[in-house]
Parts: sequence; structure tokens; C-alpha cells
Amino acid sequence: MTATRTRHNLVFGLSTLGLALALALCVYAANRVFSHWLLVRSLEQSLEQVQPALLTAEQIYAFKDLFAELPAPEGSYGMRLSGSSTEEDPIDLSPDGDAQNTISGELQDALSKLMSPSTPLAFTVVKDSDFTLGSPLNKELVAFARNAGVPWENVYRALGKLETATKPYTAVELGSTGQLQRRSVVVIPNFVDGHPEGALLIGLDHNGRIADLEVIANVATLVLSALSIVSFLMAGLLLWLRFHDQVKKNQDIEFLAHHDALTGLPNRAVFNARLTEALRITHAKATNMGVMLIDVDKFKEINDTHGHATGDIFLQVIADRLRAVFSDHLVSRLSGDEFAVMFQSVADVARLTKLASDMIAATKSPCVIDGKEIKISLSIGIARASDGNWRASRVLHCADLALYRSKHSGRSTFSWYTAEMDADAQRRKEIEEGLAKALRLDQFEVLFQPQYALRDNRLTGYEALIRWEHPVKGKIPPDLFIPVAEDCGLIEDIGDWVLNHACQEAAKWDDQTLKVAVNVSAAQFKAGVTERKVAQALRTSGLKPERLEIEITESLLIANTEAVVETLKAIRNMGVAIAMDDFGTGYSSLSYLSRFPFDKIKIDKAFIQNLGHDPSTDAIVTSIIGLGRSLDVLITAEGVETENQVTLLRAAGCHLVQGYFFGKPDSVRAHEQNRARKEADAADLQEETQSMQSKLAKRGELAS
Repeated sequence: MTATRTRHNLVFGLSTLGLALALALCVYAANRVFSHWLLVRSLEQSLEQVQPALLTAEQIYAFKDLFAELPAPEGSYGMRLSGSSTEEDPIDLSPDGDAQNTISGELQDALSKLMSPSTPLAFTVVKDSDFTLGSPLNKELVAFARNAGVPWENVYRALGKLETATKPYTAVELGSTGQLQRRSVVVIPNFVDGHPEGALLIGLDHNGRIADLEVIANVATLVLSALSIVSFLMAGLLLWLRFHDQVKKNQDIEFLAHHDALTGLPNRAVFNARLTEALRITHAKATNMGVMLIDVDKFKEINDTHGHATGDIFLQVIADRLRAVFSDHLVSRLSGDEFAVMFQSVADVARLTKLASDMIAATKSPCVIDGKEIKISLSIGIARASDGNWRASRVLHCADLALYRSKHSGRSTFSWYTAEMDADAQRRKEIEEGLAKALRLDQFEVLFQPQYALRDNRLTGYEALIRWEHPVKGKIPPDLFIPVAEDCGLIEDIGDWVLNHACQEAAKWDDQTLKVAVNVSAAQFKAGVTERKVAQALRTSGLKPERLEIEITESLLIANTEAVVETLKAIRNMGVAIAMDDFGTGYSSLSYLSRFPFDKIKIDKAFIQNLGHDPSTDAIVTSIIGLGRSLDVLITAEGVETENQVTLLRAAGCHLVQGYFFGKPDSVRAHEQNRARKEADAADLQEETQSMQSKLAKRGELAS
């Protein structure tokens, strides 16, 4: 990333320098061209004032003859104006000289005024125009060129244009480096019948004219430079903005390729690469390193309850707290609600445990989003690579096993990886594979536990409970395979299977007044879908809706409460009863009773087990029963196993009971046979009692 930025800066700097040099060259060239144009234009304006009839043919010839009569030293072929002469035997052109008196002073003064501010240096007269660059050299023209300070080639080139001339003319050339030609030849043709015949040649020095014109040129150049600089700056700004935008876009792309867009933390790819490198260094130095996997507990429920926008802010809050606790270590976001921390400089158990404890403690501070306080709960799994045989995948797998242990140990805690977790994971994998096969081969079984009314010991219905008889491992208890089914996503199919089988069984019972209760877990409940499945099960089985009872737990209501309540109302409108299972074990059971009018409340067996042994438990059970009576809701006690519990519950006014005391989960036929046997035994006992009473009565009569 640094190398790329350096290359971009270098390209930008060189481009800017190149543009600045190009701009400077353009301004300089413009200045030279403009100065040349001004000079040419100024000379043209001066020459336009020279009348073609200024010199007649006779004046030109007389002018020529006059100078021909003057003694000219050898090597001097041209004529200079006042102040100019050859070094040997100069011609006297001073104001007091004879030549000056002879030459038309008026003509010289007129030409000087017309050519001002250029200074005439020399002049000569030609009688014809037959002078080309290839013709033999004319001594007078060569001398004129020398005296005027211009190359003789320029004199011949100027005379080469005389045949086509229509007015006085001159030529000022621009040097290759932009320097103006400071001396030039002015040709004033003599027109006879509209055709040039001969001309007056004047050598001019343009230093004065150039000095005057360069002021204008420089001012114009300054204005042009200012405009060019502004344009350059604007173009540079636009270029910089475009360049900066591209660089920023590339940086954003590079950042997003290595970081999480929501939290700004390094992503899984960066974490895996750094972890692999850390393991290589650990192996080379024979040291240890550690990894933590951190999962947000019940994050889906937060999303469903408060919305995804709040869920995103919640994750950002968690990311900030992770940075605060693990500021010296690599913190990454691996997936939606899963984070990871790598420890390369800290690897001993005590310090890692301290850091994990600090992270759990950091979640205790309230998290308030949009005025709503949301509880933060994190489950943490810790693994440590202690030798060179560890690989990145192995470390993450072990940390994930420890995380699974934390999530199933009450959450909001941390666990260290142990070797036994591998065996547990293997068992879970075997159970997961077996569940799919059990669904496919119909290996599950629905058993029923009876529910009795305490008032008259009348059977009111059954609760449907799933059991799994594995062909190899034998009976696998529900509390072992149900969590696995929830984790692997099979719980919905299993729940549907139980619902349909329970309804079909209940529809076949002889006593059509008995109800059947079916548990629906939070993992299988789907708002807008579950009511359709219940309706389909009733329709397929032919079971009357009033004979079906759906049991849910409080955890279901925590997630997306409004949608869940609407679904429960739709189910209840069918005539199906709704019961809250495991009442009293959640945090807000009473608030949910006010949100939805349940038909039944089931007291969790954890309270019933201590009934009669713990005064506080007795008070809780009595309060729940009293609450149910005040709300006109049936109360069912689960896990009743002793006659003493039955007595206490009856005294408290409990409506229904179920438990091993009344019958274990079994087939309905087995329950009917067992009940028939108990009723027969009771009838025999009653008959025997009556017989004994009759015998005792007869003995009393005989004795009397």
C-alpha cells in the first residue's frame, strides 16, 4: 500500500513538473511571438506613412549620382547616415559637411521621423530590381549590408521581393531561441506607371522600437501568464481531484479487501494470514500463542427485536469494547456476530484468563442505542498453540469447540479448550449425521405423558414428547439431540414431524375430549409460517382445533415480539390453546402475560422439585398459582413425582399436574392399560374393603 502511494505521488509530482515546464515554455513562446508581431505591425504602420511618390525617379537617380561623385575610399560601397562612416577616409555626413548640405536634409529628416523610434543606420539606392540571391555580388549592396549591420543575404532576399511590391516593406526575423532581429532593411520602391523601378534601401536599428514594444509585450505576457497560471491551477486542481479520488477509491478498495466495512476491524483473510505467520514464528522460537473466538449471544434476537440498523450499531459498540480490552493484540471480525483475537506476545494461561475475564466485565457496562438499553452478552472460547504441530485451522477449531462449550454453559462466560471437547464434537457430529438419517428412515417416536386434573383426578390430555431410538447407540435423550438439531438447522423438520404425528395420533383416540400438547421451540417457530403449518396439521389429521395445545417458551417471545404475538393470535383464532412452558425461568414472564393472553401457564419442574423443602420455592409456586387464578388461566405443574407434592399443589389450588407420579412418557395404549389396571386394582381394593367391613359388621351383630 505504501509502495503504491509512493508511485502515485511520484507520477503526480512528475506530471505537475512537466505541466509547469510546458506552461513556462508556452508563455515564453507567446511572449516572443507577440513581441515579433508587435514589432512587425509597428514597422508596417510606419511604412504605411511613406508615400510611394516620396521619391521620384529623377530624385533617386540624382541621389545616386550625387554619391557617385563623392570620393569613396576603397572598401566603402554603401552610404551611412549622419554619424556613420568607415574608419578610413570617412564621408562627412555631419550637419556641417558638404555631403549633408548636398543631400536633401528634408528627405533624411522625413525618413527619420517616419521610422522613429527605429534609428536609420545606412542607406543606398538601386536603379533596377534585377538582384537575386544567385546573382553576382554587388559591392555597394555588400557595403550597405555591412554598414547596416545585417547579413548581405537578407539584403538580397529583400530585393528579391521588389518585383511584386506594392508598397514599402521590411522583414524582421525571429531567432531560433526567440530573440528578435534588431536590425533590418527597409525597401521603399520607386513606382513608374504602377511598376517598381529601383528603390531606396534603408538600414534600421530597432532597439528603441523594441524597448518600447517590449513593455506592451511584457504587460500582455503578465496578463497571459496570470490567466495561464489560473488555468493551470484550475486544471491542476481538477487533475488532483480526479487523481485524489482515484487514489482514495483504490485505498478504499484495498481497505475493504482487508477490513470489515462495518466495524473497521481486520477481516477473516487478514486474521488467517497473520495467524499462520504467528504460528510459524511460534514454531521457530519454540514459544506459545493463543486465540480467542468471541460470539455475540442471541444477536439474531437483537436484530429481530430492535432492527438491523440498531444491530449494526450494537456490533460497532462491541468492536470498540474489544479494541479497548485487547488494544495490544489483533482483533478481527470473522463473520456477522463472531470476532477473534490473536495473542502472540501473551500466551500463558493466567494472563489469557485475566483478559477473558476483563472482556466479560466490559460487557456489564450498559449499552444504550436510541434510548434503548441492550444487554451485551458474549461467549468466549480460548485455545492455545503449545507446539509446532499446530496449524491455523486446528487452533480455530479448538477455540470454536471451547466457544460451543461456553454457549451451552449459560452464555456470557468463557471456556478453555480441553482434549475431551474433541470427543464431544465427534459425538455431536455423529448425532447430526444420525438425525438426518432418522428423519429419512422415520426412526423417531412420539410418546405421551398424561396430564391430570387435581380436583377429581380426571385425565385431561397428554403432552407429546419425541424420543429417538438409535439403531446402534440405543436411546438418545432429547436434551442431547435437540440442541444439536437446533444448531444444525434440523429442528424445524423434526418439529413439523412431531406436530403432524401428534395430531394424527390424537385424532385416533377413543376419548375425543382429551387434548394433546405439542412443544414448539424458538428455533423452529417462524412468524407467518407456523400458523400455516398448524392449520395444515389439523386439516390433514382431522383433529378438532380445540383439542390441540401449542406450548412455547419465553425465549420465543424475546425475538421479534410483535410478529410472534400476531402469529400466536392467528393460531388461537383457529381454536388452538396457547400455553407458556417453563414459566418463571425467564426474565420478563409477567410482561409477556400482559402482551398475550395465554390459556395455560406451566410451572417449571425446577420449582416443583424443591416444593415442600424450600419455603421461598413454596412461596413462588403459591404466587404463580394465585396469579393464574386471578388471570383466569389454567396452571399446570410439571415434574410431579411424589404424593406430598400432589398434596401441596392441591392445597394451593393448582389445576393440572403431570410427572412420573402420574405416568412416564409412553404410548397412549400403555397409559390406558396402566390406568385400567389401576382402576381394577382400586375396584378390587374397594370391594375387599367393603367385604371386610361387612364381615366386621356381622361379627358385631353376633357378639351383641
